[in-house]
Amino acid sequence: MIRFFPKKHQKILKLSLPAAVNSLLDMLQVITDLIMVGRISAFAVAAVGLGLQSLMFLFAMLSLLHIGTSALLSRFVGAGQMKRASTGLSTLLHFVLYISLPLMVFWYFFASNIYVWFGTAAEVIRLGEEYVQTLTWMLPFVFGKLVFVTALNSAGDTKTPMMIKIVSIVLNVFLNYLLIFGNHGFPELGVMGAAVGTVIVNVLELIVYMVLYLRHKTPYIPAWHYSGSLLKRALKVGIPASFERSLTFGSFMLFTVIIAQFGTEVLAGYQIGLRVEGLAFMPGIGFTIAAMALMGQGLGAKKPEQSREDVILVLKYTVGFMFFLSFFMIFMPEKIVWLFTDDAQTIEEASLYLRIVGLSQIPLAYNFVLSGALRGAGDTKRTLKINLISVWLVRIIPAFVLSWYFDSILLVYLAMISDTFVKATWLWRTFDKGEWQKIKV
Repeated sequence: MIRFFPKKHQKILKLSLPAAVNSLLDMLQVITDLIMVGRISAFAVAAVGLGLQSLMFLFAMLSLLHIGTSALLSRFVGAGQMKRASTGLSTLLHFVLYISLPLMVFWYFFASNIYVWFGTAAEVIRLGEEYVQTLTWMLPFVFGKLVFVTALNSAGDTKTPMMIKIVSIVLNVFLNYLLIFGNHGFPELGVMGAAVGTVIVNVLELIVYMVLYLRHKTPYIPAWHYSGSLLKRALKVGIPASFERSLTFGSFMLFTVIIAQFGTEVLAGYQIGLRVEGLAFMPGIGFTIAAMALMGQGLGAKKPEQSREDVILVLKYTVGFMFFLSFFMIFMPEKIVWLFTDDAQTIEEASLYLRIVGLSQIPLAYNFVLSGALRGAGDTKRTLKINLISVWLVRIIPAFVLSWYFDSILLVYLAMISDTFVKATWLWRTFDKGEWQKIKV
């Protein structure tokens, strides 16, 4: 099918579509765990759901690796400097080992406190502590895996990570079936079984990437060299991105607090709406990965105009995809939400959320692609500034004020999408000025 498109379009679609599928499978893996433990009890669902949410604070570190790796390696790939790209990859693998082990120890002992802070029931605390502490064993493998995935994406290979993820999600479901419920002679571990299955899958994924790497099945030359100068270059780009992700995640948690004030049905509708919208994000995420890689490769090849042309073409595709999806969100949200719940009030609240966010899908496409392109160019300080100022001054603070004075969830949602429009305009003006062409990584 892709071969019928012009060559320039084929390059973008071959990068974007597998990356989008990979992101979709990541989300489905989380949803599958929640669905399967849902057969145990509400306590189990709460333990797994809150545990995964708490780990997002740690995964902000992944932005450091993801953005830093992409910006550095894609430039070397674009310049045809595969030896330096390989040194960069081995340096980042060293760094992963250094930071993941102390983080794993810290999180192992810190995890149980999160459930206490949220005031959860004793049973949720017990199950959650076991679940999160088991998951901490996978952190070095998750961090290492992300470096490999990003390195392959930077070299234009998004298909290999997609194929590995397809196999891993099937294995994850099978392990859940065996370990959660104790089928075919395996012990019935419940929530612990879900955690063990997730750890096993992530360990095996990293092993597969290591085997491919050591057997010269990737574009990179196997090595174990370390370069302090290359690490500094990656961290220079990655640290602002990690800081941005951490603060943005915190601001979204505050936004959830605002929503919770409107009652259980509104909060439930918001959570369901987020899951549905998250599925709609997948094309945007796939094209964002393509924009990052193409931007870095073009700059590495000393062809900034080529980078600009590629990013604009990626943007056109993303706008088209997300405009198409917005029709379903605006005109038939009830039919989508019905798959998640049969509660009439929750369906109504979730449908309201989807109709509102459906109106912002086009500017959201701009946010995805242009943020990714600027990060791929190493311009992470500017994206940090844009995202934080807009989120706080246009979304969070107005949402607090509107909820306090008018007690209207509709006005809160309008503040939310206003942030999307403001960021899209600001990011476009920043991209259009072209100052990203002067940034050295």
